Amino acid sequence: DVQLQASGGGLVPAGGSLRLSCTASGFAFDTYVIAWFRQAPGKEKEAVSQISISDGKTYHRDSVKGRFTVSNDNAKNTVYLQMNNLKPDDAAAYYCKAHILPPGTNVFRPYWGQGTQVTVSS
Repeated sequence: DVQLQASGGGLVPAGGSLRLSCTASGFAFDTYVIAWFRQAPGKEKEAVSQISISDGKTYHRDSVKGRFTVSNDNAKNTVYLQMNNLKPDDAAAYYCKAHILPPGTNVFRPYWGQGTQVTVSS
């Protein structure tokens, strides 16, 4: 089965750091883009960062550039989101996502990990 397992959230003071992990299973991890999204209460879900596993190209939304880094460990089928200098506006449930072709099918579909909560105290 295709699965994404997100973890690493927690409570940190403003200016602190957290590292989120997204571990994938059930598909060829190294051929896809893995993305991080977040959703704060009452707000739309928004894309935060992503990495193309095959070529290492990354994307970050403007508000996190210079503070967040996305990386991967192919041996562990895991993508990391290193978040530094966290701000209260970064507080949200964070989700990882992969849009993939499930094994044995010919239709792409999105898969989401469960949310991991990031709380930033001011």
